[in-house]
Amino acid sequence: MTTEAATRRMPGAPCWVSLLAHSLPVTQEFYGALFGWEFRPGPQHFGPYSRAFLNGREVAGVGELAPDRHLPVSWTTYLASDDADVTAEQIRSCGGTVGVGPLDADDDTGRMAIASDPQGAIFGVWQGRSMMGTAFTGEPGTAVWNELVTRDTASVGPFYEHVFGFEAEPLSADDPAGFDYLTLHLKDHPVAGIHGVGSTLPRDRGSHWMTYFAVSDTDAAARRVTELGGQVLDGARDSAHGRLATVSDSEGAVFTLIQQP
Repeated sequence: MTTEAATRRMPGAPCWVSLLAHSLPVTQEFYGALFGWEFRPGPQHFGPYSRAFLNGREVAGVGELAPDRHLPVSWTTYLASDDADVTAEQIRSCGGTVGVGPLDADDDTGRMAIASDPQGAIFGVWQGRSMMGTAFTGEPGTAVWNELVTRDTASVGPFYEHVFGFEAEPLSADDPAGFDYLTLHLKDHPVAGIHGVGSTLPRDRGSHWMTYFAVSDTDAAARRVTELGGQVLDGARDSAHGRLATVSDSEGAVFTLIQQP
């Protein structure tokens, strides 16, 4: 499931993950203890924001919501773009919504937008003037896969194909997993997935992008999540790509742990 660093720089590929939380110090404490992240101040365009580093390299961003914004916290997947303004127009023309931007990051590192697909799943668009978080992946504590969880792949797959140029490959009809899944490719490289879960789609979350973080031991990491005030939502289980557990942090942001073979 891990995508190569060079692939993650391609337009359309997931290139960054960012979390908006209610308390920046509480969130930094949680992820610092879970993944060993260290934090440095980042751009303050929308309020307090820090960048997470692992072994001196950027891996994620964490911001703080305004006190009057009582929104559920969640991780946001950013997809790379050569031109955020053109991508924003493509999103609108294909039935999506652009909620923020496009606008320049206040540290002049790039141009970004926040959008949603026709089923309401929120994602970011990043046009980078410099690399941010995309060259370091595959090691414990880094994001290694991004997957859209939605009701069915047919209703939203064409949107991502048209806007970002993905080539979608469905699971084989005789695949033992037997579920509705598309792997999204760029230049023959798998970069993301779309998982249609039908009626099991969480009503409180709707369609959403899920971030997978690598760990060296899924069972131990899941236990650590609970020790830090988070929850295990779907316990450790084996898959074709490694041992997984779906968890939430101390403020309720959901993500998946994966111990890859």
